[in-house]
Amino acid sequence: MNGGDDADDFLGGRLRLRQGRGHRAGHDAVLLAALTPGDQTGLVLDIGAGAGAVGLMAAALAPAARVGLVEIDAETCVLARENVMANGLDARVTVHEADVTSAGSRRAAGLVDEKAALVLTNPPFYEEGRVRVTPDRAKARAHVAAVPLAEWVRGALALLAPGGTFVMIHRADALYACLSAVEGRLGGVTLQPVYSRPGAPATRILLKGVKGSRASLAIMEGRFV
Repeated sequence: MNGGDDADDFLGGRLRLRQGRGHRAGHDAVLLAALTPGDQTGLVLDIGAGAGAVGLMAAALAPAARVGLVEIDAETCVLARENVMANGLDARVTVHEADVTSAGSRRAAGLVDEKAALVLTNPPFYEEGRVRVTPDRAKARAHVAAVPLAEWVRGALALLAPGGTFVMIHRADALYACLSAVEGRLGGVTLQPVYSRPGAPATRILLKGVKGSRASLAIMEGRFV
């Protein structure tokens, strides 16, 4: 990823995204989107899509898939739609303005439960009341969750079809909360720690699992960024 004027390049320049003044996608988005299989088909949903970085990278990586960008903030949805059009992906990518934790909001936005083959999500990393919140509303919403992680995951998994794959990136020190949120809902869970340098604690985890699977948990080799 690299910047220029008011936009950022992703995938070596294959995508160019305006990100606005709120949260700016970076390495976390790239790590998450990279877990989209190139032969992925069906519906892929990016939950908490922001300006669309993860979902648009997924669309570029999986040309046979349809992609939905699910975002609660109306202004950010406008920016996401502009990015979809600017990258010529409007035939396969749709923006849904919705609160993923609300079944009514999901339905009103045209989302149907248990239809997605793949769900990708980069939830807000912090709980309300645990960190100082920036006065910038867009940044605060991207970084600080208004609901517990378990509710976010429950809403995301409601959209995932049985046998579908769920992938989430989160802080490594939130591992317990991540595992608790998917317990009894996913099987075949794999965890991949992400490190900034050798010898340092992991900073992120990539959690992947299959809805309805009964396979056991596995910890994968870590990666460095």
